[in-house]
Amino acid sequence: LRNSASVLTIHNLAHQGYAHHSILDYAGLPRWLFQENKMEACGGVNFLKGGIYFSNKLTTVSPNYAKEIQTNTHGCGLDSHLRFRSGDLIGILNGIDDEIWDPQTDPHITARYSVKNLRGKSLCKKDFCREHGLRDGDAPLFTAIARFCEQKGLDALAEALPAALDSMRICFALLGSGDPHLQWQFQQIAERYPGRAFVRIGYDEILAHKMKAAGDFFLMPSRFEPCGLSQMYALRYGTLPIVRNTGGLSDTVKNYDEKTGAGTGFLFDHLSAKSLYDVIGWACSTYYDRPTHKKALMRRAMGENFSWEKSVQRYRDCYEWALQMKR
Repeated sequence: LRNSASVLTIHNLAHQGYAHHSILDYAGLPRWLFQENKMEACGGVNFLKGGIYFSNKLTTVSPNYAKEIQTNTHGCGLDSHLRFRSGDLIGILNGIDDEIWDPQTDPHITARYSVKNLRGKSLCKKDFCREHGLRDGDAPLFTAIARFCEQKGLDALAEALPAALDSMRICFALLGSGDPHLQWQFQQIAERYPGRAFVRIGYDEILAHKMKAAGDFFLMPSRFEPCGLSQMYALRYGTLPIVRNTGGLSDTVKNYDEKTGAGTGFLFDHLSAKSLYDVIGWACSTYYDRPTHKKALMRRAMGENFSWEKSVQRYRDCYEWALQMKR
């Protein structure tokens, strides 16, 4: 392997490979690796830290996340080490499978549609609302599909939703599972607002496709998001993402400009129940008061290209750069 190069891709810096220092003996690795500028961390061994020091090139799954992980806020204790390697750190956006996630051919949705003919999308919404007991089919449908964990910001959403449902004419649908308390909170919301809120605990691939096609807006209020795929699926289906301005969400969603109608979704900066309530209200007013903007946003969103084609070329370039470093 003397002439081989190595590229380490960091997907989510929050998850690191900590172990007791005796792991070095077990793995057959030399003890000199147990140093602060190599693999030692907090008295133990951190394999991710070792990878950061010894790889020829480093990548993350979005350009903005590559910047964020070099800060104290998102560096998870490794920000200084990543700043040390900043010249070799590259952010490459993940791609999506644009054949599986395609409203023109999707076998799971009620009606197929395209950027040129959006009629099928309204049929998908009508059928979804009927099937899941959402009575106000003319109201904007806000959807969310996520793991129930701290990263995804669903605690703030659970706090914001009752006020939004009380004061706005909207419907809400959620698919996901995880933290038991969050599951209970959302189930309580569904019981409190029958006919306006639908919650399914668990994961259902077909239902996920149906929700992407049926929704007007897609909620993704992540505290941090290395890349995110769900917002890209939503864009492809003309379901406008409502996302926090972080990580790959910032790289993939262009904020709506109320003056010009430009953009592909709605971004907000601070994760709180109030911020979420406000941005839901902003999307709601766009739906009712600026329908031409809403339709233009949908068409622009569906025209975005998040296939692997560009990303693959960037990875090829990265591998070439890594090999050049070895030569």
